[in-house]
Amino acid sequence: MRRLVVFNSVTMDGYFSGKNGDLSWAKGHEDPEWDAFVEENAKSGGVLIFGRITYQMMMNFWPTPTALKLYPIVAERMNKLPKIVFSQTLEKSSWNNTKLVAADPAAEMRNMKADPGDDMTILGSGSIVAQLAETGLIDEYQIVVNPVVLGEGRTMFEGIKQKLALKLVKSRTFGNGNVLLCYEPVA
Repeated sequence: MRRLVVFNSVTMDGYFSGKNGDLSWAKGHEDPEWDAFVEENAKSGGVLIFGRITYQMMMNFWPTPTALKLYPIVAERMNKLPKIVFSQTLEKSSWNNTKLVAADPAAEMRNMKADPGDDMTILGSGSIVAQLAETGLIDEYQIVVNPVVLGEGRTMFEGIKQKLALKLVKSRTFGNGNVLLCYEPVA
């Protein structure tokens, strides 16, 4: 069975998106160890999963000359990897290797996990994370805690109505203050 992983950055006060969707805080401070980690993760295969808002944000950056110049390895992978975007409002997708899915995310993800293929990673997409977390479809949460406090914003678990018990399976601290925390659901 294919695995479904969430990879997201959050602030120390738990927000994955600031007021009005601001993500400027997630860029972090320069750190060669962090940069190498990001590039190494980008080299791994898999299928990228997005909700509409994150998809449009990513589509407006990664295919640009600026992204290719600033982050060549990450940009190449983001542009080449297969992508699935869940949306009831998008009518077409212009980013290469993108499949648009209007069906219920949980039902569709159940089917995709049962099919053979590469593992899948959700980037951003808080509404998709919350929907799939409640159904038990997420196998691992890779959360990067950034050393910043926003005071307001949006959590990626917004709307969850039941407790989600997790166990820490790995952690790593970086020189820029970022801390990677990897959790799996408690069986």
